[in-house]
Amino acid sequence: MGTQGRKLLEEFGININELITMLQKAYADEFRHAGLVADRIIQLGAQPLLEPKEWMNYTMCGYDRPDNPDVRVLLIQNIKSEQCAIRVYKNLMDFTKDKDPVTYDMALQILEDEIMHEEDLETIQNDIHVMEAKLQR
Repeated sequence: MGTQGRKLLEEFGININELITMLQKAYADEFRHAGLVADRIIQLGAQPLLEPKEWMNYTMCGYDRPDNPDVRVLLIQNIKSEQCAIRVYKNLMDFTKDKDPVTYDMALQILEDEIMHEEDLETIQNDIHVMEAKLQR
């Protein structure tokens, strides 16, 4: 990001280092949208986390190894991940609202995707519960 862009954010009261830390956390938690987040980190004058071992130091969501092949367990893990991603992007939106429209719009776009992903997974989970109930009858 250029000098004027950074200055504008500072005038709006954005602590750029704090914003970069929040973006690093989003980057560590969400690989599907990593390109958008990485681009914004670079625009702000920092380098995205490139080493996977660094991701674990920044993640707000943790990581559940998919070592149980039961689809119900995998669904629970994925729903939990989507819900955490929703919180991460909501926090970014709250931090940048009316101050940094570029980051705000990026976070809003990703948040919309995450909400849709959560809904899709919960629908699948509900369908499995309905099928199980029918099989038990």
